Amino acid sequence: MQNLFRYSMITFMLSINIKTITAQNSLSGTITDAASGNALPGASVYFPDLRSGAITDAEGRYTIQDLPSKKLLVQITFIGYASVSEVIDITVTAEKDFQLKESVTEINEIVVTGLSQSAEANRTATPVSIVSKTTLLQNASANIIDALATQPGITQITTGPAISKPEIRGLGYNRVVVINDGIKQEGQQWGDEHGIEIDEFSVNRIEILKGPASIAYGSDAMAGVIHFISAPTLPQGIIKANLLANYQTNNGLIGYSGNIAGNIKGFIWDARYSGKYAHAYQNKIDGYVYGSSFNEQSANGIIGLNKKWGFSHLHAGYYALNVGLIEGERDSATGQFIQPVIISDSLIGETIVSDSDLKSYAVNLPKQNIKHYKAVLNNSFVLGEGALNIIAGFQQNNRQEFEDILNPEAYALYFKMNTTNYDVRYLFPEKNNWQSSLGINGMLQNSKNLGEEVLIPEYDLFDIGVFATAKKTINKLDIAAGLRYDSRNINSASFYSEEEGENIFEAFNTNFSAFSGSIGATYQFTENFYGKLNISRGFRSPNIAELGSNGVHEGTFRYEIGNTQLDPETSLQLDAAIGVDVEHISFEVNVFNNNIDNFVFLQKLNSVFGGDSLSEAGSEYFQAFTYIQGNANLSGAEITLDIHPHPLDWLHFENSFSFVNAIQKNATDSTKYLPFSPAPKLISEIRGDFKRVGKSVVQEQNKKATFANSYIKFQVENYFKQDHIYSAFATETATHGYTLLNIGLGTDIQSKNKTIFSFYMSANNITDVAYQNHLSRLKYAGEYSITGTTGVFNMGRNISVKLNIPINIKS
Repeated sequence: MQNLFRYSMITFMLSINIKTITAQNSLSGTITDAASGNALPGASVYFPDLRSGAITDAEGRYTIQDLPSKKLLVQITFIGYASVSEVIDITVTAEKDFQLKESVTEINEIVVTGLSQSAEANRTATPVSIVSKTTLLQNASANIIDALATQPGITQITTGPAISKPEIRGLGYNRVVVINDGIKQEGQQWGDEHGIEIDEFSVNRIEILKGPASIAYGSDAMAGVIHFISAPTLPQGIIKANLLANYQTNNGLIGYSGNIAGNIKGFIWDARYSGKYAHAYQNKIDGYVYGSSFNEQSANGIIGLNKKWGFSHLHAGYYALNVGLIEGERDSATGQFIQPVIISDSLIGETIVSDSDLKSYAVNLPKQNIKHYKAVLNNSFVLGEGALNIIAGFQQNNRQEFEDILNPEAYALYFKMNTTNYDVRYLFPEKNNWQSSLGINGMLQNSKNLGEEVLIPEYDLFDIGVFATAKKTINKLDIAAGLRYDSRNINSASFYSEEEGENIFEAFNTNFSAFSGSIGATYQFTENFYGKLNISRGFRSPNIAELGSNGVHEGTFRYEIGNTQLDPETSLQLDAAIGVDVEHISFEVNVFNNNIDNFVFLQKLNSVFGGDSLSEAGSEYFQAFTYIQGNANLSGAEITLDIHPHPLDWLHFENSFSFVNAIQKNATDSTKYLPFSPAPKLISEIRGDFKRVGKSVVQEQNKKATFANSYIKFQVENYFKQDHIYSAFATETATHGYTLLNIGLGTDIQSKNKTIFSFYMSANNITDVAYQNHLSRLKYAGEYSITGTTGVFNMGRNISVKLNIPINIKS
């Protein structure tokens, strides 16, 4: 980390004195309402590739200085209006006015994930979903992945409310890359109960790229990418702060976050501190679920420069999660949850968990304690009409598990992992509507076992990839292609157990390499009708758990055995989409077919005497699973429909349906379906949006208004029965379908057209349905003898209240 810090400081100081090698320009203009012609003060003008922009003044005017002499994509946004995106040649354009139309839907959205340069979502060949800050605020969630669970094609693997892992189109774990602060998040993501170490409140926007993204991100991006994007830097001369508070009734969750950000003559900063506390959650079958309490704290910030030569931003973050691990053990007579209790210095008994313990915010044993540190230097230097982007990052993930009540401060498991990320790419000057780039990225990783118990071996990993991309625009047609070569080396150490008197792990050294590529196109049939087609080849090397695991830890309910003979996975995926986005209806259909060779998955082992194979860990026995491979096919679709009929333009009827059919080729009936595939889901929502009751935004600009940007919604989540399961050796069981009803409402409270605070209320599962999601790991906890049910159920009724207070310090 010292080397990274030294490099960061050198680069940062050099960037202060670097001189532009191209002429600089400015852009100014006026933003007005298309219908009335009135000025729109407070509209945003933003260049995503430069991380800079401006806010219009009281007359709707804006001016942005020190722009490079090149073509740039600019986005104009204003609440209640459809955004406008346009590529502007700064060398010939110094004055540009924009007219915005009132709209209840967001169109012309800009994406940056997986691209060398930002582009409109409709003109990117790969399917992309976008989740805005407004959507995050209007919905209740326990963590950042939970906030995405209703998105089409997205599901989550959960171990209680605090631990969620994302799945894209039925693929998860190391097949999904998570990007934050410009680098891949690395936090032992191979584990079922290893969540994502990102502060939910720090996220301003989320882009979800569905399908292989190996060109930009190498191995592990076989399913796609989830990109958590922080708030854009503020325009020059502005300083703002924000306070957010959240309370949820089901588990008493208390969340809070505060930040202050500014931009003074191109020196930018943003500092944030957040926290969450929750006691046990509840449902009508289990009551309060012992072991589900958690607390979370995080601090992160950014300092940097936005200058005419580009930008240099230094990100730093700390994330800590203390979370209970749900075991689901119950008293056989009453069915109530039990916990261990100390009888003497060496004797442990059991007792029924008291109501006070269930409602306590303390985190009891067994539990995890996770600390994640991160520093990232993100640079972009303008070189003539091209650009050089350099990213260097360091992460340290400390994951401890505690389980001994006689010695509660002693960790049983302790994984300590250091990761250095690097990414260098050159964006060539655009010529004849050709955009191209050349780059190299990868990581160095080291993982140590510092606890008494072990599950995976210690290892060193080196990963490198070289790639090239190109994009050609021919009027309404966009064609994009890329090619990449990856090489990964994993060097694992042996481990001899004095207690067992044998090697738990044998040393191994293995290399994986592959070519990957993609080619795709989009076509704008009309201004409101588009089509997409993309074919891509993905690559993923087996992770350390799949190769070398040999043990069990809390929360998984199984003993896992690795396989060093696994081959790398390769995939060939075809994506096709059509979309319509007109004044009163938005409709899109995405279909995909993904063939994966050497697909890795867990299979339960059978004893040679029949029944389950059991492996001993300490004084307990666990069902044994091992990793095997087969050829797989995953196909499915995502369909979205949003109707907002005239003249009721404030009314939305939003619907999405998504499903995936995941099968193993040439398999028997009991092994036909891939294990732990998500159930089909249908989400429908009726929603009313009200900018001002009875008056337009423009009419109210200079008058008092109590309520603005108000909304009310009613949502139905329908999850179908999942009986397409890997039934061999009782690896998994079918899951019943269920329906959840949710409601929500909120508003901005304004005075003189400035927001004083915003209020959001949502109620999830208002009928308190008892259900188990097919991807909940708690579904396989112990039996509840009183009800005859197996496992622990998901959260019952939950009401969330949020209060958001913006503070303008300087504008």
